[in-house]
Formats: sequence, structure tokens, C-alpha cells
Amino acid sequence: DDDTIIEDLMDRNVIFATTTDDQETVSEMFSDYDLMALPVVDTEGRLVGIVTVDDVLDVMEQETTEDFEIMAGILPSDKPYSRTGPFDMWKNRIPWLMFLMLSATFTSMILTTFEDMLAVQAGLVAFIPMLMGTGGNSGAQSSTAVIRSLSLGDTEPKDVLRVMWKEWRVALLCGVTLAVVNFGKMLLLDGFILHNDSVTVLVAATVSLSIVFIVMFAKVVGSTLPILAEKIGVDPAVMANPLISTVTDAVSLLIYIYVAKLILHI
Repeated sequence: DDDTIIEDLMDRNVIFATTTDDQETVSEMFSDYDLMALPVVDTEGRLVGIVTVDDVLDVMEQETTEDFEIMAGILPSDKPYSRTGPFDMWKNRIPWLMFLMLSATFTSMILTTFEDMLAVQAGLVAFIPMLMGTGGNSGAQSSTAVIRSLSLGDTEPKDVLRVMWKEWRVALLCGVTLAVVNFGKMLLLDGFILHNDSVTVLVAATVSLSIVFIVMFAKVVGSTLPILAEKIGVDPAVMANPLISTVTDAVSLLIYIYVAKLILHI
């Protein structure tokens, strides 16, 4: 009607962003509400601009690339790969490589500490890379899934107990499955076909039981560290594959050694 006033037509429940909002937060709002455009207001609620969906697509691409780089142990760069020189790549990659190399010293210290014990059962040493790799891969699976869930807003820091419970159950299923397959493989392939005398039933049981505990530890830690990072305001992508692998490598070795002491009495 010609006499209708604007107050009767306007929508009071307006979704908007402020000038101080993080661009990643705004992009999540577009995804959550299926928006094509979003008004931007200042601290006093006055309209100062608008963000459209094509702007958000650029931001999402930028943020996703940054997360992938951090998860791979690379400092984020504002240039695409084809326009980044070798020196800039070196600067972006060497800090994490240096940190991870030095942190691996803990694994060496553990091996040195239990060197005499491992010498009694030298056959145990051959399975250390497999156990450490399984732990790292297990942790990376969980951390990647949780990091992605956090970025999509599907998981929040308050869900940490729910996530831990879910990952513990997944870890138990994965660990038992891997342990059963490994136990049969060690007895059949290593012991019977390859005639490796050091592979006995007890040794196979030691390695297989270690797998269960290692996978359980790796998956729980891999799922909780990104959530804790989000809680304290750190990018969860930092707690991805490189860091998780470093932590699980050292702990996997300790688990293996103490399971061996329990079963083999060495």
C-alpha cells in the first residue's frame, strides 16, 4: 500500500558482520546461512559496506591453502607456488624441518636408554619403524578429521570429551584389526616363510599388543591436540601430521619397550 511505512516492511532479524570480524569467521557465516551477500556494520551498528559471495570464495581458497601449508609443516605464504622462489620456499620450510629434526632427539634418547634391553631381543628392533609409522599415521588421520571439523564449525572445544570417546572407540577397532593381521603376518610370513628364528609367538604377541596401545594413544592425542589449540587461540592446523608424528614416535617407542618387558621379561 502507498501508505505503508518502511518500519512495517523491514526485516529486524538481520545477519551481519562487523568491521573487526575475522575473514574466516565471515566466510563460515556464508556457509552456515547460505548467504549471497552480507552487510557489514561498524561498532555503532551503522552500515559501512557489503561482502558478496565471490569475495568469500577468494577468502575460503586463501584460508584452505594456508591450513594445508601449516598441516604440512610449511609457514603460510601469500604467493602461489609458481611465483614463489626457492629462497622463499626455504625460509617457509626450514623452521618446521629444524624443529622436527631436533625434537626427534627424544626418540634417539629412548633408544639409547634401552639399548641393552633391546640387544637381548635384537629381533624387536626390526619392527620399530613399522610401529612408529602406524602411530604417526593413526594420529594424522584423527587430527586431520578433527581439524577439518573445527574449520567447518561442526566441532567446538566444548565437544572434546565427545570427540575423545568417539576416537577411542575407533582406535580400539582399528588397533585390534591391525594387531590380528600383524600377528598372523609375523607368524606366517616372517616366521614360517622367511624362517626368521627371532619371530616367536611371544614376539608376535608383543608387537601386536603394542599396536593396539599405540593406535589408541595416537588417535586420542591426534584428536584432542587440535581442539586444545583452538581453545587457547592457536590455529588447530599447527597440531597436524608433523607435530603429531613427532609426539607419537617417542611415545610409541616407550609403549613398545614396556610391553616387551611385560611379555618377554627382558
